[in-house]
Amino acid sequence: MLKHKRALGGALTLVVAMGMAGSVLPATAAAATGAQSTVGKPARHTDEARLRALLHQLTTVDGAPGALAEVRDRHRSRVLTSGVADIESRTPVHRDSRFRIGSMTKTFTATMMLQLAGERRIDLDAPVERYLPGVVRGHGNHGRKITIRQMLQHTSGLPDFLAYLKPQDVVRDPMAHHDPRDLVKLALAHPPTFKPGTDWKYSNTGYLLAGMIIEKVTGRSYGEELQRRIVKPLHLHGTSFPGDDPAIPGPHPRGYAQPGPNAPLLDVTAVNPTVGGAAGGIISSGTDINRFMGALLGGKLLRPTQLKQMMTTRPTGGSDGRAYGLGLESKPLPGGGRYWGHTGDFLGYETAAGATFDGRQATVMVNLGPGASDAQSDDIQAAIETALS
Repeated sequence: MLKHKRALGGALTLVVAMGMAGSVLPATAAAATGAQSTVGKPARHTDEARLRALLHQLTTVDGAPGALAEVRDRHRSRVLTSGVADIESRTPVHRDSRFRIGSMTKTFTATMMLQLAGERRIDLDAPVERYLPGVVRGHGNHGRKITIRQMLQHTSGLPDFLAYLKPQDVVRDPMAHHDPRDLVKLALAHPPTFKPGTDWKYSNTGYLLAGMIIEKVTGRSYGEELQRRIVKPLHLHGTSFPGDDPAIPGPHPRGYAQPGPNAPLLDVTAVNPTVGGAAGGIISSGTDINRFMGALLGGKLLRPTQLKQMMTTRPTGGSDGRAYGLGLESKPLPGGGRYWGHTGDFLGYETAAGATFDGRQATVMVNLGPGASDAQSDDIQAAIETALS
């Protein structure tokens, strides 16, 4: 069943029942394979050693078969990998691997929405009803009461469709197509979680609606707009929105899920990603995500007014200092300052990315989701913060 793992965390993780159809594979503790360096000078030894140790922990103690970190600054980039892409063949993780990035998709979706706002084709403070008349209705939910801005910031009170998606429906047919309107209707069969604008709670439903607005306003599909507005201008060769295609193009690790502690790993690589859609359906690579985040913070994708709006945050209520803007979150760095990014979970995979205004970016990706505990998510976040500190 898809759900968000934490209040902020990312989001689209299929919680796999032990009886899920597919290959049942033995659990493995993978050994670190070391770093694969790219252009530039060597990183500071202490930072790279700490990052390498965290990747090793992800692929041993935490149980992920493989892990990848792509780290860059204004002068160099480097890729470190640990473990394996396939627990049967023991193939190492490819440096250009593509992963399902789950809720990292939201940052791409919000960027396109803000581009449309900058073009005056949408108004962030207009009600959803203006763009999707009659769509948000029922059980106390109404598109006249919810603004685009609230929807993008998770302050809309919209119920999250992932809270009501039946696990057996996904498990029974992982290749099934999920229409975003049907998923929205599933959510709207339940009352709002709060009055719009009065609180914060993560909801994937709002981002399905954002994808529908993009298509309505532009007259093109979400995937076409993603290519036109972000992928082609930034030359993101490993990024795609696959629609109904269950395959991951290009080099990629197999995706695994672990239903419980010491349970066998399940190969869940092939799944119809329409269950994520504009909230979590994109495929990308560490290199592409870092390039995207660098361009976003560098003002290459949004006008200054829209970038400022995207980065106008509100606290999420957690103890770690996180705050959420429009499809983008910020968090304090241990040594001072803040970084910007997002996290993402999808069946078989988990990703996190962060960037700073001084030109540093880091993306960490693993091919296990969900794992047996939250330790994996914690160590991914620690790796991001180590890389950016």
